[in-house]
Amino acid sequence: MRKCSSVFPLACAGFGIALLLFSLIPIASLDRGGGAAVFPLLLLMAVLAMVLLARTGTSRPRLLVCLLPVGLAFFLRACLLNYVSSDYQIFLSQWVETFRAGGGFAALKEPIGNYNVPYLYILAAISYLPLPDLYLIKLFSILFDVILAWGGLRLAALFCPEGSLRPLVCFCLLLLLPTVVLNGSCWGQCDALYGALALHALACALGRRPGLSVFLMGIAFSFKLQTVFLLPLWGGLWLVGRVKFRHLFLFPAAYGLTCIPALLLGKPLVDILSVYLGQTQEGAGSLNYNSASLFSFLPYGIQVDEALWSRLAILAALALVLALLILLYLNRERASAPVLLTASVVLAIGVPFLLPYMHDRYFFLADVLTLAWACAVPARFPASILVQLASLSSYLIYLRQKFTLIIPLGDRVYPMLAEGLLMLAALLYALFFLLRQLRPSSGKPG
Repeated sequence: MRKCSSVFPLACAGFGIALLLFSLIPIASLDRGGGAAVFPLLLLMAVLAMVLLARTGTSRPRLLVCLLPVGLAFFLRACLLNYVSSDYQIFLSQWVETFRAGGGFAALKEPIGNYNVPYLYILAAISYLPLPDLYLIKLFSILFDVILAWGGLRLAALFCPEGSLRPLVCFCLLLLLPTVVLNGSCWGQCDALYGALALHALACALGRRPGLSVFLMGIAFSFKLQTVFLLPLWGGLWLVGRVKFRHLFLFPAAYGLTCIPALLLGKPLVDILSVYLGQTQEGAGSLNYNSASLFSFLPYGIQVDEALWSRLAILAALALVLALLILLYLNRERASAPVLLTASVVLAIGVPFLLPYMHDRYFFLADVLTLAWACAVPARFPASILVQLASLSSYLIYLRQKFTLIIPLGDRVYPMLAEGLLMLAALLYALFFLLRQLRPSSGKPG
């Protein structure tokens, strides 16, 4: 028996290392070249993943077992590096080329792209490097996939007994979560950046490090506006006494720090501060962009009053946020860490579900938070399955350029009704358990 138990970790490690080495095969055939540099960089990220696991005190046998999912995660990413999305062709590649032609960081003062300055710093840095920018953009996102998985581990560990396997499972599953894999290594998107920072911020907040949590949320917000889906939780944390009012000033301080390099390089402050305002105005034209939101219930081709319905949807999202904050305040004595984690899941699902103009990737926080919730409290795993199915289907609609399941009802067809129903079920599931946790008679924290 002991021999079998000692052989299993070694077998997992062997398969994991083999998968990392097999990554050479797709990397060697990269269309744009640069494989000789891409493989070591990918390997370094795999090493970083193992180092982060080792720093948590993971035993040697468990580390060896983790080599298998880590090796698989990076092999899958290596296979996807060649994919060129329309987002890369139309936007990212053009932005990098503009930086390259304009002298790298010197071009930051120009109105390039519609992302905030922290991500533009990354693109400007990439413009100096001789490797194909397609792979560099994806590698940077993959780096944050690792940091995201580490954040999930830290968050799940707060709810697990010492020595539990569940935080390690969370780390490995986040690296293998389909939408996480596709987001960076296939699509070339950077949602892992703000997602990773948000997970670490939540882990800090629930782990009694409020100042650092607010600071990290400020950095996350500087990368992506979608951080606002989760941001109201910090209002709840203040209302229940877990965050002091003085800590809230760290949010604008962190955001301001990210703006300083651009300001020093000559970028007008108004250009920086108006980026997110411009993004909110870009959505007009369609109430839904392949997301599993409330507007996925609309049949194909139907004409609605866009202005009216968008206002109503925004009011509904605000009502959800206010109701949640009031609920937490009225039950502040019972607002334990498990309750606050459930509340974060409700926000991550509910806010983008209700808002108009949502895109396919806007449930990224819901994807990763529901998985962390499931690892923290295994009985909550259905929420993660529901969210992932809905979100993954939305990704595939973009990547395949065709709807996953078109449902005819009467004389109408509903191209995304299934995704909307799945996400609605996940939201109702999370709301049910939040209300159950806050009942006075509830004796179980999970």
